[in-house]
Amino acid sequence: MAQTLLKYKNVIFTLFIFSSLLEAQSHQFSRKLSSKSLGFKTEKLTHLHFYFHDTVTGDHPSAVRVVDTTSTNTPDTFFGDIFVIDDPLTVGPKPNSKIVGRAQGIYASASLSEIRLLMALNYVFVEGKYNGSTLSILGSNSVFSPVREMPIVGGSGLFRFARGYALAKTYFFNTSSGDAIVEYNVYVIHY
Repeated sequence: MAQTLLKYKNVIFTLFIFSSLLEAQSHQFSRKLSSKSLGFKTEKLTHLHFYFHDTVTGDHPSAVRVVDTTSTNTPDTFFGDIFVIDDPLTVGPKPNSKIVGRAQGIYASASLSEIRLLMALNYVFVEGKYNGSTLSILGSNSVFSPVREMPIVGGSGLFRFARGYALAKTYFFNTSSGDAIVEYNVYVIHY
């Protein structure tokens, strides 16, 4: 009986040590992983081309000013104004073109000397193999430059671990209303 009790004590002690090690491992702050352990294969470069329709007027605007700083001394640059957007992304420049996604986020006028926007957007794709995937942009957009480059800082779905850049080129701009159509060429590296 004493030997059996001793065996159980040894087994219980061994299980206690093993379980303590497992628990310590599960509460670890960080550890190195290989991309293959997450199911990632080789990186690929994808080019996306679409049109961004920013409508600030009409009955159903896709961009709404949520902060209006008409009291600032910089009415020419709209410094401090902030818009929340849910702009359609389409295959072609016409508003009735097939929608492939939405640009959702905010942009804010962030320059005292020119119209330059801070863009914090997610491109949320709703079509084809990228349906449900997103790309995130965080960058500066000098809206009257012929071509603007903004960084892709991440993504989700098929664009996990994405990085790259977006080139924006104004296709149409209505100076009286502020409505715009912008052509985007996006180059993104992802798994």
